[in-house]
Amino acid sequence: MNTTDNAAVLERHLLLQLGDRLKRLRKAQGLGTVAMAQRAGISRTTLSAVEAGDPGPSIGTYLRVMSILGVAGELALLAGDTLQPPPPDTAAARSRRARPAVQLIVSADDTRHQIQDLQSLALHEEAVRRVRADPALLQQAQSTLERWLQGGPSRSSSLWTEWQTILAQGQWRKALGRTRRAQELRQASPLTTVLPDDVRQNILAQVSALRRGVVLGDGASNG
Repeated sequence: MNTTDNAAVLERHLLLQLGDRLKRLRKAQGLGTVAMAQRAGISRTTLSAVEAGDPGPSIGTYLRVMSILGVAGELALLAGDTLQPPPPDTAAARSRRARPAVQLIVSADDTRHQIQDLQSLALHEEAVRRVRADPALLQQAQSTLERWLQGGPSRSSSLWTEWQTILAQGQWRKALGRTRRAQELRQASPLTTVLPDDVRQNILAQVSALRRGVVLGDGASNG
């Protein structure tokens, strides 16, 4: 699979965590969104995407925001050799001292509905990718939505009506955001009905693994 391999949900979760952390740091330093965007040389829309953990902004954009907030040094660790095996034929490589073992356990917080939000977002991002690539799937989602609407009044009727516009105009960001409205839209969504069962189960398995905790670092399995 293209986007639902064994690391896709984990990578998305890490980006979401990074965005949340940058937003908390900005607020803790008393920086408003206008001032922060100006200092980083980006638009407020781009800053919002960074703080939402959106994979769209470039790594350079993330780095500019991290630099302003004083945490660019953490990315520098990845850019250098500190956490990598030393080059061959160097003193460090010939040293008999054991290289430090570094492991991290990454998990999602199930107590604050974080894991449910991550699962819903991952399913919808994959569904949007497929719908964009195959117009027949878009028609399938629209047909499903029409059946729901014809079924009579429902508490979800206003959300379904909004979905009609989203599907017709390709307004995917409305459903892929991290706002309360986006979460409500995903709960009443026809999009995930287009996903093949094996794709759905793959994503659910990745989310389940995050609930238990995924080990990253030396000796960790890449699955």
